[in-house]
Amino acid sequence: MRYRFMSICMVTAMLLTPAFLLAEVNQQAIDDVAAGKIETARASWWGFDPEDSTKALQAAINSGAPKVIVDNVGRPWIVTPIELAGNQEVIFEKGVEVVAKKGEFKGTNDCLFRAVLKENITLTGYGAVLRMQRSDYAGPEYKKAEWRHVLQFKSCTNIRVLGLTLTESGGDGIYLGTGKPGVTNKGVLIKDVICEKNYRQGISVITAEDLLIENCILRDTGGTAPQAGIDYEPNDPSERLVNCVMRDCVAEGNLGGGYVAYLNALNATSEPVSLRFENCKASNNGGTEAYVSTGGTAETAVKGLVEFVGCVFEPTKFPGIIVAGKPADTCRMRFERCALREAATVVPGQAPIALMTRQDMTDPAGGIEFVDCVVPEAPDRKPIALVDMTGGIPVKDVTGKLILERDGQRREVPITGETLAEWIPAVAINAIPRISTAGMTLRPVVDTPEWKPDALAFVRLRQIARLVIFAREGEQVSFRIRYLQVAHYSGNLLLIIATDWSGNEVYRTQALFNEETEVMFTAPATGLYRVAADPGLNYVQIPLSSHPINLSGETQPVHFYSTTGELYFWVPAGTTEFGVRVMGEGLGEAVRAALVDPTGTVVEEKDNLAQMYQFTVELPKPSPGEAWSLRLAKPSALVMEDHYVDLRGIPSLLAPAKDALLRP
Repeated sequence: MRYRFMSICMVTAMLLTPAFLLAEVNQQAIDDVAAGKIETARASWWGFDPEDSTKALQAAINSGAPKVIVDNVGRPWIVTPIELAGNQEVIFEKGVEVVAKKGEFKGTNDCLFRAVLKENITLTGYGAVLRMQRSDYAGPEYKKAEWRHVLQFKSCTNIRVLGLTLTESGGDGIYLGTGKPGVTNKGVLIKDVICEKNYRQGISVITAEDLLIENCILRDTGGTAPQAGIDYEPNDPSERLVNCVMRDCVAEGNLGGGYVAYLNALNATSEPVSLRFENCKASNNGGTEAYVSTGGTAETAVKGLVEFVGCVFEPTKFPGIIVAGKPADTCRMRFERCALREAATVVPGQAPIALMTRQDMTDPAGGIEFVDCVVPEAPDRKPIALVDMTGGIPVKDVTGKLILERDGQRREVPITGETLAEWIPAVAINAIPRISTAGMTLRPVVDTPEWKPDALAFVRLRQIARLVIFAREGEQVSFRIRYLQVAHYSGNLLLIIATDWSGNEVYRTQALFNEETEVMFTAPATGLYRVAADPGLNYVQIPLSSHPINLSGETQPVHFYSTTGELYFWVPAGTTEFGVRVMGEGLGEAVRAALVDPTGTVVEEKDNLAQMYQFTVELPKPSPGEAWSLRLAKPSALVMEDHYVDLRGIPSLLAPAKDALLRP
């Protein structure tokens, strides 16, 4: 009886034991694969370790078998980065999970699966999941990065990804990049794939030709910008986006936009782009559902065609369609039978469709055709608007027909010169030039300024930070600089260079990310010194300084990040007219600004400045030389993050106190 009871228990235990505990190396099968006798291999023939199956899975892929099946063994395949092989199909059985091993993937470019300069790869996995450990990568033991992708293909040919769910990456669900300069990804099919909860993008396309993305869902991306469903974003003019088609796809719940094409790195020497979106839908994304930017000028920007056909965008917090920085005589854009529903629900009066200029743009914006697109109509807004970051840029070659819908009723409106003039009235702005200080001799307004060492602490500078300091020969100039993070943007060492007014370098050092660094140098001669400390997507602060500091906007507007307070500027003697241009980030990000004269009187104040506004001052008689100021505050209705100040007709130098100012 006892023997029988033990036998029954043993048999029962074997029946209840998961398959992964029974997986053993099948050397005969492995040998048959190596000999070419078997063309379809099972990964479990190389064994299975529930703690780490990297060795087994990589060996199966490296076996040379034309087809490898990743078995459902009852437990996830825990792995470190896997290198794919060419001329092979990998089939993930239904229910299979391949999971990134916790505590691994420390390299900033470590991907779950990657292939570089390979061809003929098929990954099939209907009902299978490839999962990373996104929350781990935000921990202190990991260097911040945005390139830990689930699938990475670089300069590959004939790639098929079918049926898989790709999730929780430290970068993108799928990344199509460059492995060799000038070599694109060609002949790529991504079908029936779900990309969800990835850190940067559902899919990033850097370079591709003959790409079809069909019946895919891109959702819940969030972590670091752009945070889009998909982002087409080349890095170099030699890269290409040729015959790229998305069909029957959904982008939903992403913190950024739905469908983004940022083409600014391409130019007139690049292969003309051909991007087509067919019957795609975008809904409940945090950014714009369809965003296209080209950059460049009419002569230098990329050519080609970007078109959306039969697409639906609903609901949208901001304009459902934004075309940014695109000169009219460059890459064409076409929207056919698209529908915007509940568009631009955050900002009152905001148009469902927006054209946006760049700060340095000079060519007319436009080059867009709308064919029977349905747009919600409201009495307090126009269907199409221009977000003018430059001032006075005209719009041309916007054609076609819109179907305006209100309360279930529709009316067709042809886009003519007259309707455009009504929707986007011409804005006359006094084009006051930016003044260069080259050749100027500048000196402090007062010989011994009353300077508070923490006077500049309230200022946050983003992207470009240029400082101007006056020091006498032999004086030790010192200040502390904080190099701090915006959102989830990663940061490297910040290079800080000080030069004299002639451009000769006198000092350089580096600042650590998210730390405070002391900068100190001795002035070799009496005069002005420039300091460059450009934080890129992050920002810098100057909590303490030994000498008065001016902020320079000589080459481009001073870029502030969430900065409120009063900044002074000098109007030189003899000035009769000058301008102060203030702007937010264009959509959703704004600033309130008040222009203050030398008596402390507010001359003019504007709230919710998202696009560029110029305070124009025409003095009744030439200035005797005096200090004016600009007060920056939070807007009443919009978010305050990025904003800019651009001085025109006077030296573009801003200081936190009158005594700190410089004058010719």
